[in-house]
Amino acid sequence: MTPRELIRLTAQQFRNSGIPDPENDAALLLAHLTGRPVLELRLDTDTHPDPAVLSAYQVLAEKRMNRIPLQYLLGEAPFCSRLFKVDSRVLIPRPETELLCEWALDVIRDIPVPRVLDLCCGSGCIGLTVKADRPDACVTLSDLSEDALNVTAVNAVRLSLDVSVCRSDLLDGLSGSSFDLIVSNPPYIPSSVCDHLQPEVMKEPRLALDGGPDGCSLYRRIIEKAPSVLVPGGKLMLEIGFNEAECLSALLAQKGFRHIEIRKDYSGIERMILAVLP
Repeated sequence: MTPRELIRLTAQQFRNSGIPDPENDAALLLAHLTGRPVLELRLDTDTHPDPAVLSAYQVLAEKRMNRIPLQYLLGEAPFCSRLFKVDSRVLIPRPETELLCEWALDVIRDIPVPRVLDLCCGSGCIGLTVKADRPDACVTLSDLSEDALNVTAVNAVRLSLDVSVCRSDLLDGLSGSSFDLIVSNPPYIPSSVCDHLQPEVMKEPRLALDGGPDGCSLYRRIIEKAPSVLVPGGKLMLEIGFNEAECLSALLAQKGFRHIEIRKDYSGIERMILAVLP
């Protein structure tokens, strides 16, 4: 069976399993195993993959039909033009979070040697991108999950970035620290919704998804403690869930934050919020 035939057959199986982008996933899995470009494989009607490759491909295809996320099978995910190691220990980086990261870089543009905290860092994609694009920044990455921090550490080594990595339950373990910017993509999905997500999303760590009864439990804790670890004029940036902007704006204002700004994602959904500590 040629690569083109194999991809078309597997794509049909994926389609029957309800996988959203079957052709793309089928081709990427084969490219992952062969090291050949996707387009080249999709056009190849002459060669025949090695039996060992076919066997490994079948194993990956079965896992994908069981709705294991493609990124976990590939072992990596793109984020801001870089590849980050990901597996079932961490949330898969989303394109919307790239917007948050780009905004964070813009916010610290004129700050010399900015001190930045990536809170609930997961794979480390936000904090490591900030460090890569601002080598002078002092970046700390924090998460409650030791498993997630192990992935963060691997990504830091892969990208040759010198950052600080620490385990903390939100800001509880960071007293005495002082940051110009806290940027965070915390869990913000209401608990009841977590049981009815897309099958692939339900394979991601519940700890990285579940934001409590109304989705805002972790935000309340972050907003409560953020002033104690921000410098005067420091900024707090958060990725937020659907219909959470109004509630969070009120919480931030009550805690004394000013200049609150909300931005939308690619779909026009309010997805990010920034607030300044006076």
